Amino acid sequence: MTLWLCGELRLACSIINKDMAEKRFAKKGGNVGQIIEVIQRYEIPDIPNIDLPTEDGEPLESNWHRLQINLLDDLVRQHWRDRQDFFAGGNMFVYYSLQQARNRDYKGPDFFIVKGVDGSYARDKWVVWEENGRLPDIIIELMSPSTLDEDLGNKRKLYERTFRTPEYFCYDPEHQQLLGWRLGANGYVRSKADKRGWLWSAEADAYIGLWIGDYHQTNATWLRLFDKAGQLIPTAAEAGYVLAEAERQRAEAERQRADTAEAELARLRAELARLKGE
Repeated sequence: MTLWLCGELRLACSIINKDMAEKRFAKKGGNVGQIIEVIQRYEIPDIPNIDLPTEDGEPLESNWHRLQINLLDDLVRQHWRDRQDFFAGGNMFVYYSLQQARNRDYKGPDFFIVKGVDGSYARDKWVVWEENGRLPDIIIELMSPSTLDEDLGNKRKLYERTFRTPEYFCYDPEHQQLLGWRLGANGYVRSKADKRGWLWSAEADAYIGLWIGDYHQTNATWLRLFDKAGQLIPTAAEAGYVLAEAERQRAEAERQRADTAEAELARLRAELARLKGE
């Protein structure tokens, strides 16, 4: 293969109109069909059929971890309820290279968000080469004594150097400590919390902070999302309750107005009857 052919091979991939391609390569004595055949043979090898498990049989650290992942997923979907250009996944394997898949080196962030993808259908794993090379834009790890070193060490390096994930957050529920990093030119830069202890996520367009309350009948300290104004972004159930309560209050106000109007009408009728009797 000549140097000229190597250069023209890549260029051929970007030429959509076959007639234009034939004219260009004919001038140099080339043949488009041969070049595309070479590209398919050497530049675009078939991806081997490798079994990609969706779980490794390892349970989550605790019931709190399971509920917290569900809560984050609920909040993101409420926050972006009018959008379908993102995917949110929890406790799900991310396959980012064939070597990783062959080695069964499973990597599953506790929670992650990928933006700019078709979020209209579910996945049971995230396979990068099936998603146009897209990797997570946000990753949140829920630490425990058994995962703390890995979350702050090897996983952080993976997300920083290989995934190039713009934002990485770690939460330690035992000490209620929230940490965050933003990807800069030279790697991750530690994010600074505001006076409330919240961290701003530009990727999520929301604050991430702690909230004490009930979720699925469990009272605990949870990671929650807050909007730019500092208002709590509700879960689907909370949003439904707010709407139902607003409707109840509207109906109650309407009933009171009707009762007041009826009472006033009765008073006027009584007054009219009195005046006729005089």
